[in-house]
Amino acid sequence: MPARTYYAPTGGHSPQTELLTGRAVFTEAYALIPKGVMQDIVTSCLPFWDKTRLWVLSRPLSGFAETFSQYIMEVQPGGGSDRPEPDASAEAVLFVVGGELTVTLDGSKHKMRAGSFAFLPPAAKWTVRNEGAETVRFHWIRKAYEFVDGIDVPEAFFADEADIQPAPMPGTEGKWATTRFVDPADMRHDMHVTIVTLQPGAVIPFAETHVMEHGLYVLEGKAVYRLNQDWVEVEAGDYMWLRAFCPQACYAGGPGNFRYLLYKDVNRHMKLGGTLLGR
Repeated sequence: MPARTYYAPTGGHSPQTELLTGRAVFTEAYALIPKGVMQDIVTSCLPFWDKTRLWVLSRPLSGFAETFSQYIMEVQPGGGSDRPEPDASAEAVLFVVGGELTVTLDGSKHKMRAGSFAFLPPAAKWTVRNEGAETVRFHWIRKAYEFVDGIDVPEAFFADEADIQPAPMPGTEGKWATTRFVDPADMRHDMHVTIVTLQPGAVIPFAETHVMEHGLYVLEGKAVYRLNQDWVEVEAGDYMWLRAFCPQACYAGGPGNFRYLLYKDVNRHMKLGGTLLGR
């Protein structure tokens, strides 16, 4: 199996000689944030985090993401937080793309490296530190957990992509496969974060149109993606947000694998809005 790579932004700033033309797109159905946008000027900071900055890729916003937020965190040596999550209702996935991260959960330390995954349920007692000598970068996906009477909240766990066999899509001879960190039939989970891999030349051969909202961060390779009515080129370091029901398909461009980290909301009833009349 080819070595896995995990693209991570390093910031910087464009020179005055660079052209303004870029690939960034923001529409009512999708957004594309190219890797070149993730520069120093667009970083943010968080309360109670030391030696840390982040790129916000998506957040709940009218006309944009509705179910989740996604950050790329950048923590310098010695940095981190003893109070990382202010919202007791928020569940989290951490996925490391560079460096070494130490997560302490209920007093136990867990070392995470590129390819490491952690699920942290709502109200979990965790802290995070960079105890290494290099900058650590990781994705932090947050969602307000949807509690269901009679269904337990899932427990925290840690995993590594290298230890999980990708599940091939039927009829693709493994050219399109998904690395799943959670059993899709486990109703305790209301979000899935997976890694999708398409080998060179492989395709998603139809325009997927479904209720799940998506965040896609390209970890490796390049492809041409169909988003709503547009074809867009994407490469490692690019991020895509897809609204529910946005049609989507892609061709993997090669020469290596095309891989992305994928978020979607699952396993819950659709919330009903509006006001009942005649009552």
